[in-house]
Amino acid sequence: MSPRHIWFWVILAAGLFAFIFFFQRHQPAPVSGPARILPEVSASSVAAVQVRPATHPLGIRAERTNGGWQLTQPLVYPAQSTNVDRLVAALEGLRAATVITAVELRGRPRADEDYGFVTPQASIVIQQPDYRATLLVGAMTTPGDQVFVRVVGREAVYVTDAAWLGFLPKSANAWRDTSVLPADLRGFDRLAVTNSSRAFVLQRDSNNLWRMVWPLNSVRADNARIQDALGKLEHLQVREFVADDPKTDLESLGLAQPALEVSLGSGTNVLTVLQIGKTVPTATNQVYARRLGFPSVVAVDGEALSSWRSGSVNDFRDHHLLTSALPIATVEIRGDETFSLLWQSNNTWRVAPADFPIDNALVLDFLGSLTGLQIVQFIKDVVNAPDLPQFGLAKPARQYIVKAAPSSSPSLASNSVIAELSFGLVTNQPEKVFVWRPDESSVYSIATNDFWSLPSKAWQFRDRRFWRFTPDEVAGLVIRQRGKTRELIRAASHRWSFAPGSQGIINDLAVEETVRGLVQTPAVGWVAVGEQAQQGYGLPEGAFQITVKLRNGDQATIDFGKEAPSTNRYAGVVLDGEYRVFEFSWILYRDVASYLSIP
Repeated sequence: MSPRHIWFWVILAAGLFAFIFFFQRHQPAPVSGPARILPEVSASSVAAVQVRPATHPLGIRAERTNGGWQLTQPLVYPAQSTNVDRLVAALEGLRAATVITAVELRGRPRADEDYGFVTPQASIVIQQPDYRATLLVGAMTTPGDQVFVRVVGREAVYVTDAAWLGFLPKSANAWRDTSVLPADLRGFDRLAVTNSSRAFVLQRDSNNLWRMVWPLNSVRADNARIQDALGKLEHLQVREFVADDPKTDLESLGLAQPALEVSLGSGTNVLTVLQIGKTVPTATNQVYARRLGFPSVVAVDGEALSSWRSGSVNDFRDHHLLTSALPIATVEIRGDETFSLLWQSNNTWRVAPADFPIDNALVLDFLGSLTGLQIVQFIKDVVNAPDLPQFGLAKPARQYIVKAAPSSSPSLASNSVIAELSFGLVTNQPEKVFVWRPDESSVYSIATNDFWSLPSKAWQFRDRRFWRFTPDEVAGLVIRQRGKTRELIRAASHRWSFAPGSQGIINDLAVEETVRGLVQTPAVGWVAVGEQAQQGYGLPEGAFQITVKLRNGDQATIDFGKEAPSTNRYAGVVLDGEYRVFEFSWILYRDVASYLSIP
């Protein structure tokens, strides 16, 4: 071979290598799997889709509107966008498992009949701004898991998986939005309800709280109940589409004069009105409903509307005597004595003008009880000054004036009063305690037990630790019971013995732990003050008494009385020169009676 021929083959090989390296290796890999039947379709660009099932020749058409879907045929109605989107997505991704070409079809003169296109299951028209296609859905294949389809204008038949047929609507109802209220209903702040002969109007204020503005003038409303009822209303779903004819006999469905009408508005503008009629006779706990101005009548769950259907004006009023989102900083108490509870910057409380240690837990319990007071009865809605004496409120038996720090709200810049609660007692109505708030026009009543359980004296907030020494400071005990006396001596931790003249059996461990509990466990709650209180609680002097002797020579004495209704034990000690009665833990008293008493 001549050198010229050799160079020819070398140059040719180099050219082939360059072609492979620079061109073929950078070619995109061919798409694997079956090709899309509608490659021009983009789900996000579809503007309209129409389905004509064989059983619904008028067709079901949905058009994209404001980011959602709207039915335009056979009726105008909001569409359930999720169902439409599923079909559109299925059409975008529709692929052929098998393609029967034009050449193969020419060999089958009865192809349209064989593949089910003479009377198709459905026809689908999908429309984009720059594209439109019609897809015919033919017969199922013999196994039944695939279906023949055809794009009008193409000489080919495709075989696809049949699962996507589940997205085809069999009627317009399959694509109708089942939400009873419109999804775009936002910002309503007015709610008018009419049920039977009752009617009331609620208004949402700047703090996002509801108040009743009619028939009562701006009274507190039960926000928890309203929000719960509104949540059920907003999520109310259509159980059945009953009728769409504007000439439907509303009288027979109870909608000519609805049993319930709920109007939602923004200011003076009415956004929507929902009317509720009779119970559906063929369904359990369903009622007829419609939106005013719309011809469609539907069936909905009656239970979800029960609060609105049966609720009276008072049912939607706030049954709490005191409701406030502001933190309480001061409570002035006027009754048997006058004093104030004052919040401190270190998150503790003090009593003024008294000066003794405060139990913060007792203050918090009191505030919880005060804010938890429930109105038992709305006695009179409009009360003037001349009406107050009949309720014992001209000179209240007790008052609680609740204040917030002025800095907690701009509206409290000059007046920090959250609420002033006045309680009245009437001799001939002992079963009721009347309550009035000067900032409200009504008189209420609360349970007598709730009233009498509220603290009204400063000493009731005193620190419940009645002794302030440690178990290691204890030198011994003197026990007096039923006219007998016994004395125990504590030599060291867990080492106890009888003093001369006393005898018996000592369980050192049990005695030590019981004394530890006696010294460290606080009172359950203060009950009374003064020597005269002893008799009422089974505390005659010396009935059952334990005197604790301390190593520094001081002594502390506790008396035990009868059992309290709570099953705790009444007990008494002297603090600051006054005799104080309190409830003593029944569990600890069980040990005291077992290990520190005289058999």
